[in-house]
Amino acid sequence: MPMHHTTVLSVNLNKVATLRNTRHLGIPSPLKAGQICLAAGAAGLTVHPRPDERHIRTHDVFDLAELLRDWPGREYNIEGNPSHNLLDVAQAVVERGLPLHQLTFVPDSVGQFTSDHGWRFPQDAETLRPLIEGAHALGARVSLFMDPDPAAMAAAKAVGADRVELYTEPYAAAWLEPDSQQRQAAVHEQLQRYAAAAQAALDVGLGVNAGHDLNRDNLGAFVAQVPGVSEVSIGHALIADALELGYATTVAEYLRCIEQAQFAA
Repeated sequence: MPMHHTTVLSVNLNKVATLRNTRHLGIPSPLKAGQICLAAGAAGLTVHPRPDERHIRTHDVFDLAELLRDWPGREYNIEGNPSHNLLDVAQAVVERGLPLHQLTFVPDSVGQFTSDHGWRFPQDAETLRPLIEGAHALGARVSLFMDPDPAAMAAAKAVGADRVELYTEPYAAAWLEPDSQQRQAAVHEQLQRYAAAAQAALDVGLGVNAGHDLNRDNLGAFVAQVPGVSEVSIGHALIADALELGYATTVAEYLRCIEQAQFAA
């Protein structure tokens, strides 16, 4: 059984911006969404400003950084491919004197529909090393988006990462198995994979984050069974729930999932 560990929630606001960008009215507002989520207890906000600005736009990054300046103790996580626009955006945030706590490096292509795999080692090591150094020079913690491969965690540490974000789509997919017995077996198998990867990360001194398709159904088991998860970054499911429940109630529900899981652990 994993030891008790406090897991915090970072709300990814990309999908709020996606909906806003279908019209020219400025609604729904990622800034207002961020305000409500922070007031409801979210520990931080996440954005992924892709080069084509199909959801989060550069001005959103700055607006939300301004917002977080008024919320000391809450964190700002900007994710993206460091070989695209991520480090330029991060530098602009820092040059404006705005808060930036974490950069999550994701190996997606410019037009990719959504992130769907982690960094590869040793293939990506030499590319990542100077980019991580550049992020550290900006004062940011670096988290690498990673598949749940225990053998890769030492390599992630060796290139200078501070944390890994475990890519949780395979775990979430196991919950969609229609047969209950097969679903139970698939979820158990995935939890073992992720627990092993998380423990390998902890053993080499990395922090552990997680994200992608986590929701109210599958979050609790993950937090309860995977050791040392510092942060979960949740966007699509949380914003979908907020369409029905409202931002504040939805954040409270996700925090309840985390709290109950940690109590059970």
